[in-house]
Amino acid sequence: MPPEFIIDARDLLCPLPVLRLRKALSEALPGQTVLLLATDPMATVDIPHFCAEQGHHLVATRDLEHGTAYTVRCG
Repeated sequence: MPPEFIIDARDLLCPLPVLRLRKALSEALPGQTVLLLATDPMATVDIPHFCAEQGHHLVATRDLEHGTAYTVRCG
């Protein structure tokens, strides 16, 4: 099932990837998914922490040629 939202935050530094994810999740309905693409090394720490703190579910992470893809389900 494709994500409802796709955010390309590649080449953006902390805290912008998390802020863009937060904005998308604020517009999403519970159960919808967001795909975040990020290259910031801190995203590997920030995204799981943000999801845990805000009640969202980090479904998957996948390494890409340029960055990492994070699939998050809105809680």
